[in-house]
Amino acid sequence: MFDIGFAELLVIAVLGLLILGPERLPGAIRTTSLWIGRLRRSFNNIRSEIEKEVGADEIRRQLHNESILASLKETKNTVKNEIQHAEQQLSEAENSIAADNTQDKPAKDSNDNSIPEIHTATDQDKTP
Repeated sequence: MFDIGFAELLVIAVLGLLILGPERLPGAIRTTSLWIGRLRRSFNNIRSEIEKEVGADEIRRQLHNESILASLKETKNTVKNEIQHAEQQLSEAENSIAADNTQDKPAKDSNDNSIPEIHTATDQDKTP
């Protein structure tokens, strides 16, 4: 937490001994260590609450992303169904047009391969 080395601790101890004296120094150290412990616990509690909150935010974000993915899948399925429905209507229209075209054409007899005879005026004159 603090970057205090051995030399700094020795200077603080000597100053405390000189300022407080040998009879009040142990009580002051005890009180100081209690306050430092309380500060550490409160900082740890704050840190754990922040981590929980960050975790909760991450969970909320993940749930939001999952809901977006679900809506995208639903939209994809809807679009896919609409495309299939349109393809089905298109094939029905093509079949209807093909059926209309076959009804409009006269049916040929498969045995009738002859070409109809055309009589002209010169042909009639030749016959006795």
